[in-house]
Amino acid sequence: MQLQTELDSVDQIVDRYSGEKRSLIGILHDTQTEYGYLPREAIKRIAERVEIPLSQALRVASFYAAFSFEPRGRHLINACLGTTCHVRGMGRILEKIESDLGVKAGETTADRRFTLETLRCLGCCSLAPVMRIDERTYGRLKRDKVEGILKRFE
Repeated sequence: MQLQTELDSVDQIVDRYSGEKRSLIGILHDTQTEYGYLPREAIKRIAERVEIPLSQALRVASFYAAFSFEPRGRHLINACLGTTCHVRGMGRILEKIESDLGVKAGETTADRRFTLETLRCLGCCSLAPVMRIDERTYGRLKRDKVEGILKRFE
């Protein structure tokens, strides 16, 4: 993070919310959208601008799984590990995704193209097994379909 230039962007985001404390989640969301994660310097600036303790801003940011303190890949893969997906073979599909990407769940590829995460449920059990890449859901997955799906994001 190139400090002053980046903090100017954070200031602009906070200004869009009029510096309101009640807008903290929206400010954090927009900041993460801007940088791909929440840099500590940005959280510190947000806390200063909305006049809350840094510890409170960090608590809110760490409470929500959608926020990340580490840079993520351009594309976020969420593999569902809910009961229905598990029973329908998601474990083997996840192994295939990890093998194809060369990372384990919770990691980002070296080229920062993908971050692979797991979730307990994506809420679309009738399509199990399921994964979501960015905002698109892929259901009724099979191991042999994974490579083709991932290639769409090159």
